[in-house]
Amino acid sequence: MANCFAPQLTFPSFSPRHFSPRMSHQSPKPSTSTTTSIFTSATKLLWGPSLPPGLLISTARTAWTTVWQLMMTQLAPSDSSGSYTRPTSKFRLDPTQFTSAASSELHLYVGLPCPWAHRTLIVRALKGLNDAVPVSIASPGQDGSWEFKNNNIPIKDKDKLIPSLDKANRCRNLKEVYKSRSGGYDGRCTVPMLWDLRKKDVVCNESYDIIEFFNSGLNKLARNDNLDLSPPELKEMIQGWNQIVYPKVNNGVYRCGFAQSQEAYDGAVNELFSTLDEIEDHLGSNRYLCGERLTLADVCLFTTLIRFDSVYNILFKCTKKKLVEYPNLYGYLREIYQIPGVAATCDISAIMDGYYKTLFPLNASGIQPAISSSGDQDSLWRPHNRDLVGKAIEAQLSV
Repeated sequence: MANCFAPQLTFPSFSPRHFSPRMSHQSPKPSTSTTTSIFTSATKLLWGPSLPPGLLISTARTAWTTVWQLMMTQLAPSDSSGSYTRPTSKFRLDPTQFTSAASSELHLYVGLPCPWAHRTLIVRALKGLNDAVPVSIASPGQDGSWEFKNNNIPIKDKDKLIPSLDKANRCRNLKEVYKSRSGGYDGRCTVPMLWDLRKKDVVCNESYDIIEFFNSGLNKLARNDNLDLSPPELKEMIQGWNQIVYPKVNNGVYRCGFAQSQEAYDGAVNELFSTLDEIEDHLGSNRYLCGERLTLADVCLFTTLIRFDSVYNILFKCTKKKLVEYPNLYGYLREIYQIPGVAATCDISAIMDGYYKTLFPLNASGIQPAISSSGDQDSLWRPHNRDLVGKAIEAQLSV
C-alpha cells in the first residue's frame, strides 16, 4: 500500500514566559553564535581541550538511542526483527463510484517530496487531466505534518507545480481536510489523497488505486484519452512487475532507511540491489519493463529512481551503487523524464528539502549534502538513446 505521511513527532513545548515572566517582548533573542559561544566556554571550563568524560559520552549515547527509538516507532513502525512495515491505506477507491464524474467533483492533494504522490501527478499529466482534476500541493511543516502555504511566487506556467494554499477546502493543513469529512478522522493523514468536492469526503488515499483510476476512469475528461498505461494484454505483466518493484525497490529503499536493526538493514539493502541488478539486465534488451510500451509499472519505478542518487543513496544508506552506475536504468530514467509533461512534475530541490529537513531521526542537523551531477535535473536532459534498444537486439538476432 503506497502513500506518504509526514510524521508528527510530538514533544513537550515550553514557552519563554514560563522561565522569565518579566522579560519584555522586545528583548532581543540570543543569537546562534552567542549560544554556541556559551556552550564552548562551558565545555572548556569543565574538561579543557580533552574529549568529554566517558560517562558523559555513554550517558548521551544511551539517551539519544532511547529518544531515537521512540521517534522511529512513530515515524516507521517495525516488526520484531526491526524491519519497517508500511501501514495500509485507509481509503480505497470504488471504481464504480465515479462512472460519470464531472470535472468539478474531484480534487487531488499531493506533496512534491513524496514518491507515491508523484505517481499521481505523472499519470494526471500524461492523460491530460490537469484541468479536470485540480491539485493542491502541501509542504512538510516544522512538526512534520503536511501544511499549506502561500509562497507568493508568480506563476507564468499554469501547469507549474509549487506548494500552495488549499484550493478546495481552504484548510491550514492536511489533517484539517481529513477531519472535515463527515464523521471526522483521526488516523494517518497521507498524500496522495483524492477528494470528492460534492460529498466533502475522501475518495481514496492509495496511490495505485488513484493512478489506475486516472488511467481509465476519467477518459471522458482526459485530453489524451487514447493513451492507455495499463492495456488488457499487458495487465498480467504489469502486475508481475509491481509485485517485484513495490516490495523490493519502492518500499525497499524505505526498508533500508527505516531499518531499526543491522539484520533488517542487511536484508533490505541486499534485496534492493539484487533487484536493481535484475532490472538493469532486463532493460538491456527491453525499452520499458513490459517491452516497447510505457505502462503504470514504469511510472511506479520512475518515482523511486529519480530520488535515488540525491536522497536514498545518502540518507537511506542505499550505498552499494549509485543509479548512474547502472547505464540501462539511468538511460531509462532519462527517457521517461523527457516524455512531455513528466519533467514538470519533478522538483529535486523540493524533494531534498522534504527528506533532509523533515526526517529528523535520520538527519538531526537538517544539513543537506551536496549531490553529484547524476542527481541534478539538468543531467536528465542528456540523450538517452533508449529508442535504439529494441533495434539493437533485432539486429543481433538477424545476424
